[in-house]
Amino acid sequence: MRPRGPIVVVLGLLCLLQGAATAHDVRVRRPLRLPDIAGFRTLQCDFHTHTVFSDGEVWPDVRAEEGWREGLDAVAITDHIEYQPHKADLPTNHERPYEIAAAHGDKLDLLVIRGSEITRKMPPGHLNAIFLKASTPLVTPEWRVALRTAREQGAFIFWNHPGWRGHQPDGVARWYPEHTEILDAKLLDGIEVVNDRDYYPEAHGWAVEKNLAILANSDIHAPLNLDYHVHEGDHRPVTIVFAKERSVESIKEALFAKRTAAWSGNLLVGREDLLRPLIAASLTLENPKLTIAAGQRGLLRIRNESDLRLELAGTLPKGGLVAPETVVIAARGTSLLEIRVPSATAPGPVRLELPYAITNVKTTPDKALSYPLVVNVEVLPAKKP
Repeated sequence: MRPRGPIVVVLGLLCLLQGAATAHDVRVRRPLRLPDIAGFRTLQCDFHTHTVFSDGEVWPDVRAEEGWREGLDAVAITDHIEYQPHKADLPTNHERPYEIAAAHGDKLDLLVIRGSEITRKMPPGHLNAIFLKASTPLVTPEWRVALRTAREQGAFIFWNHPGWRGHQPDGVARWYPEHTEILDAKLLDGIEVVNDRDYYPEAHGWAVEKNLAILANSDIHAPLNLDYHVHEGDHRPVTIVFAKERSVESIKEALFAKRTAAWSGNLLVGREDLLRPLIAASLTLENPKLTIAAGQRGLLRIRNESDLRLELAGTLPKGGLVAPETVVIAARGTSLLEIRVPSATAPGPVRLELPYAITNVKTTPDKALSYPLVVNVEVLPAKKP
C-alpha cells in the first residue's frame, strides 16, 4: 500500500467537500408526511403567493420550484390587482405570472392555480379569488364588481389575513358589515385562519360559525428560504385539502365542499370529521395488549407516521391504573407511554381508556380534538419478594 502523502489527503478532502456541496445543491422534493383518509387524497397546498409582478421578490417560476421542493401538490399565484410597485421595471400584465409559473409547474408535475388578490382598505380588506379564467377582468374601481366578476368565472373567494396588523394594529380580526354583505351575497367561501405564522382564533370561530373553508397560506413575498428555515424542519403553513383525486378540478370541488384543514408549525386546525380519521390513520398502537404484574410498570408503544408532533393531555380517574397526564408523540417515530399498575390491583383483564385530547389539534378555537387511547391490560399477581 502506498503511503498517503499530504497531496493525497488534500485531494481526498476536496473530493469530500465537492460531494457534500453537490448533495446539498441537488434539487430535492421533500413532502411533509400526512396519510390519506378513506375516500380522499390528503393534498398539501398554498393558495396565497406573490411574485415580482406585484410586490413579491421572485420570478413566477421560482414559486413553482419552491412549492415542488417543499412537497406541495398545488400553489396558487395570487398577485395583487391594484398594487403594482414594480411597474416601472415590469409591464403590468395580470395574466403573465400564472403563465410563467404554470409552464414550470407542468415540468415538475406541480399543480399551479390562477388567482388574483383584490386589494382594498378595510373593510372589506384583501380577498383572493382563485381558479380564475382570467385576472384582467377584475381590474375595476369597485370591489363589489370585482367579486361578482370573479364569481361569474367560477372562482373560489376567500378573505386574506383578517387580523393583519396593517389593517388591525392590535392583531385582532374584526367582522364588519361589509363581510356580512359579501357572505349574504354568496361571494365568500373561505377564510385564512392562518396567514404566514399568525393564527387568528376569531377567524377560526367564524369559519365554524359561518361554514367557511379553513385555510392556511404563506402569503410569501420573499424567497421562501429567507422566511422559513426549510433545511431545519421549518415549513410554510399549508392548507390541507381532502380531494377525491390529485387535480385542479378536484381541489376546487373539495374547497367548495369545505374539506380542508390548516397546518402551521405544530398546530393543526379543522373539522372534527376530517381530523379524527387523519389522526387515526397516523397513529398505531404497536402493542395494544399489555401484560403487567401488580406493582409493576409497562410500556405502551405508539407509532406516529405523520410529520406532526402530537401533544396529548388528560386526567385518569383515581384508584385505577396510572398513566401520565401529558404525553408527546413524536413525529415519524415510536414513542413510549408508561402505565403503572398499583400493587393492590386484582389480577385479571382491565380495559384501560386513557381520556386524552390532542391539544395542538383544534376543532374550534377553544376545543382540542378528543382522542382517547384504549389499551387492554392483563394484570398478573404481584411478584413475590
